[in-house]
Amino acid sequence: MHSRDYYLDLIHDAINALRFPREPQGLYDPITYALDCGGKRLRPMLTLAAAEACGLDPQLAVNQALAVEIFHNFTLLHDDVMDRADVRRGRPTVHMKWDDNTAILSGDAMLTYATIILAENAAECLPQLLAMFNKTAMEVYEGQQYDMDFESRQDVTVNEYINMISLKTSVLLGCACALGAIRAQAGPQNVEALYKFGHMLGLAFQLRDDWLDTFGDTAMFGKAIGGDILNGKKTWLLINALERDESGEVKKWLAINDMPAERIAAVTAVYRRLGLDTECQTEIDSYIDRAIAALSAASLPHDAKEFFTNLAEATRSRNN
Repeated sequence: MHSRDYYLDLIHDAINALRFPREPQGLYDPITYALDCGGKRLRPMLTLAAAEACGLDPQLAVNQALAVEIFHNFTLLHDDVMDRADVRRGRPTVHMKWDDNTAILSGDAMLTYATIILAENAAECLPQLLAMFNKTAMEVYEGQQYDMDFESRQDVTVNEYINMISLKTSVLLGCACALGAIRAQAGPQNVEALYKFGHMLGLAFQLRDDWLDTFGDTAMFGKAIGGDILNGKKTWLLINALERDESGEVKKWLAINDMPAERIAAVTAVYRRLGLDTECQTEIDSYIDRAIAALSAASLPHDAKEFFTNLAEATRSRNN
């Protein structure tokens, strides 16, 4: 197995090598802008690593890795319009730099382009690739709908939330792993095991994001702490607090639209009083353990299992 940096360099070079038509600029410039924003590139890295773990030269799975990354960024363009988000990865979102219509249309083009590039040089396994990709896409859309539905509900349960992030976030990590394995023409047992690894890792990753948004270090996390609290976002922490806070303190502060610093401090104090900071980390650890356990069902080389295990372990305490 190669290193994480090797896979990241492969995907970085592949993104830089993309050549979209020059015209119409209003369609293609926002795509280039979105893909240039960087990010962790976790999903395409998983695709390349899974392909190599199953015996394929990772360079032969670059198109499938690109497809996952382009699809992911397409969802961000549309999500930012729906969420009215102004900033993404430290830069203005596409709909702020251009407008809503541009973000919607360029996002549509990204989705189509992701499907096109997924199919390149993969005729021998194309039906399986498309089945996995399209199934995942529909699940991601379902997750986004649930997320929007939750905005107007005060009775969201923890199980509903886990289902939502499973669809909106985790299935794409599972898909990323599975696409690499499918491209390597691995057997169904390896495809399923790697999918489950990615899925469980995705749940841990999202819960860690929830934790970092409240308890992280701004300098390390890369954005201001407390945004979820200010937006009243239904996270694992907030849902549990609303269920358990008999004092009504959380509901009181959620109804206040000013005093942001005081609101963040007050709600965070309730989270700590209820022990939700440590309980959330316990949940994260549980999903990490399940991700690592999934690898036992796969027939992978020792160094491949070690690579994925180390990746999962790093998620327990990641700070960004």
